[in-house]
Amino acid sequence: MTDLTSLTIAEAREGLASKSFTARELTDAHLAAIEAARVLNAYVLETPDRAREMAMAADVKIARGDGGPLAGIPLGIKDLFATRDIRTTACSKILGNFIPPYESTVTSQLWRDGAVLLGKLNNDEFAMGSSNETSCFGPVTNPWRREGSNTTLVPGGSSGGSASAVAALLCMGATATDTGGSIRQPAAFTATVGIKPTYGRCSRWGIVAFASSLDQAGPIARTTRDAAILMRSMAGHDPKDTTSVDIAVPDYEAAIGKSVKSMKIGIPREYRLDGMPAEIEKLWSEGAQWLKAAGAELVEVSLPHTKYALPAYYIVAPAEASSNLARYDGVRYGLRDPGKNIIEMYENTRADGFGDEVRRRVLIGTYVLSAGYYDAYYLRAQKVRTLIKKDFEDCFAKGVNAILTPATPSAAFGIGEKGGADPVEMYLNDIFTVTVNMAGLPGIAVPAGKDTQGLPLGLQLIGRPFDEETLFSLGEVIEQAAGRFTAPKWW
Repeated sequence: MTDLTSLTIAEAREGLASKSFTARELTDAHLAAIEAARVLNAYVLETPDRAREMAMAADVKIARGDGGPLAGIPLGIKDLFATRDIRTTACSKILGNFIPPYESTVTSQLWRDGAVLLGKLNNDEFAMGSSNETSCFGPVTNPWRREGSNTTLVPGGSSGGSASAVAALLCMGATATDTGGSIRQPAAFTATVGIKPTYGRCSRWGIVAFASSLDQAGPIARTTRDAAILMRSMAGHDPKDTTSVDIAVPDYEAAIGKSVKSMKIGIPREYRLDGMPAEIEKLWSEGAQWLKAAGAELVEVSLPHTKYALPAYYIVAPAEASSNLARYDGVRYGLRDPGKNIIEMYENTRADGFGDEVRRRVLIGTYVLSAGYYDAYYLRAQKVRTLIKKDFEDCFAKGVNAILTPATPSAAFGIGEKGGADPVEMYLNDIFTVTVNMAGLPGIAVPAGKDTQGLPLGLQLIGRPFDEETLFSLGEVIEQAAGRFTAPKWW
């Protein structure tokens, strides 16, 4: 029998239905893999007892013939999603051992459909980071290594634990969140598939907030089909989230394998950056040719305000973070550092509880929202955001179905290599991804090749609002042309 951890969700679903193995056996195989891979630090909390209990319940339902679409499928959950009676920390010291008495909408829908919880996955503290080095539980290690090197690499961030666990076969899929690229960049760094849905497609209720107008939940999986299967369970209207959109959730899996003939694919000239590595340029060109060979039409498009996206994003996101993180004050839950009065208690708690990157962003956000600076920074950034959104609208109005770009400006880098002296160096990793969040659009990252050192590289497809189906169809074309990539096991 094939090693159960190497199956895709689609394959596992068939195996469970045909009684080739049980959900309990599938879960036990993943629990053993997690135990053997703790060096990767992908999980911050393992839940073996809960996993076995859920797997056995799935087996009973499968035997009765009423298993849900994810019955018995073992998943990892990013530690930003509230899980009832299971510790949820956002990988921050300030939340301490917070155990929520409620379940996030997205995870409750996964459990409704029969999925199994393996544990909580590591992420950058409050999702603030592009490398998963800011977590209070320490950095996550990418299962990929440069050829002939033992250097430990970052898996990308903030959903680094999710991407690393999926790539290392420690779960069949994972939940993730994306505020400026936190699903797509780690997916590109680990040869996994990650989709950031349209803003409002997945409920944000029960997910620890970073920047509320930008945050969106989505899946990371091993294949485009698996991502589509997970997305169908995760998406849907939620009256508890006022930004959740009440439109029907399509069968995303049905889009896999659909013809892309006559689709117009935009190639934005502004994404050709000065000093962009030749291998990224080559991959981008190859991806375009694969889509053309499948019948799509390539057209050059212009997104003139792209160059302002990163600076505008790093005003809007910290501003919203500073507001959202004001609730962590040591009064109601989480860490409390005493002081001689309440003000000193606030100060001590927040100084001790937040890491350097979170403190940096809270300070930036508070500054740009303060009297005298609000108009100069925040208001102007919001105006730029409107222009970025209009750029995309103009493209789509000309009949463009999707836009193809690189996912990242480079392959994965070493732990500790970037951002130490200059945080902006780290922020530049988001250069191809932040526009999608600023415009509220869907974007998918698909593995497309390797660099000269054998590390995976991804391509990004950006779609029209609520047209994730087109992205899945196009993503499948790239996946079929590029082939699948698996990290060589060294741990």
